[in-house]
Amino acid sequence: MASRVGVISIIVENTESVESLNALLHSYGEHIIGRMGIPYREKGISLISVAIDAPQDIISTLGGKIGNLKGVSAKTVLSNVVTNE
Repeated sequence: MASRVGVISIIVENTESVESLNALLHSYGEHIIGRMGIPYREKGISLISVAIDAPQDIISTLGGKIGNLKGVSAKTVLSNVVTNE
């Protein structure tokens, strides 16, 4: 199956969803290259970037699940780098 490299950008406005978000990211950990989180305390939000290498359907599924969390927004950007596994 073809694997793609992408980034999921996440904005967390509801801190009650952080535990669910971390559980989701953990469950997809085998595909995650790395992640960076920045708390923006003055605005009461957190900004997270997740670099991922996985089949496109897995990336889309993860992005959709994250976006369905209350108070969490997610957008996915995919590169043209495709690896056939």
